[in-house]
Amino acid sequence: MPPDSKDDNCWTFEGHCPICERATIFRADNAWFRDSLKCEHCGSIPRERALMRALDMFFPQWRELAIHESSPVFRGVSKKIREQCPGYVFTQFDEALPRGAVHPQLGWRNEDLAHQTFDSSLFDIVVTQDVFEHLFDPVAATHEIMRTLRSGGAHLFTVPIVRKNEPSRRRAWIVNDQTVHLLPAEYHGNPVSNLGALVTVDWGYDILRVLSATGNPHAMLYVDDIAQGIRAEYIEVIVGYRGPIENPLGSHHGTFNLA
Repeated sequence: MPPDSKDDNCWTFEGHCPICERATIFRADNAWFRDSLKCEHCGSIPRERALMRALDMFFPQWRELAIHESSPVFRGVSKKIREQCPGYVFTQFDEALPRGAVHPQLGWRNEDLAHQTFDSSLFDIVVTQDVFEHLFDPVAATHEIMRTLRSGGAHLFTVPIVRKNEPSRRRAWIVNDQTVHLLPAEYHGNPVSNLGALVTVDWGYDILRVLSATGNPHAMLYVDDIAQGIRAEYIEVIVGYRGPIENPLGSHHGTFNLA
């Protein structure tokens, strides 16, 4: 679908934002829509709107649930959940602070996703946005997330699937408490450090097999809906589910599209 209007410096689309829930205009000042196609009202970007679509679809009662979000940036879906869900808890990870401590000024709890201090069966939903490409042990983190979820709960997350037709590959390991780089170091933004967050894995579609091997089914949703400002690279949403009750993902333990 072509844009409603385009000049040399801007793309614009009229639509309805699933985050601020109002008619809006989505604007992009460059062709990399993943970071630039923003709602003129709430400033959200496509992957955040895709996650909101998935959250509303699988857990329409999310405002009444207990939600843990790791490493949020308070814009878009994170801001909405924080404001509208009384059971929302958010965490960051700073190695300089004790695990489980609450930051005295900023209010977030210090948690390493792979070694959490939360009790078991505490949350209905865990949310992470572009976190799993920065973990040294994503399998351990998945085990921990599932441990903290109640039966029937789910982990909803985005992660860049950059290896479309190839297996995932490691960029960095920890060996004897030292970071070993297998590829040139690459960093993304980090809400708690100006040094950025090291990319440890370039994920492919085999992420579903890797994480489902923990015993918890995972499915991938690809949402393409320009009327809701959801169109860009690397905006797949993955849903990992903790049983044993009936699986809300049905038989979809792989990739499926959501138009």
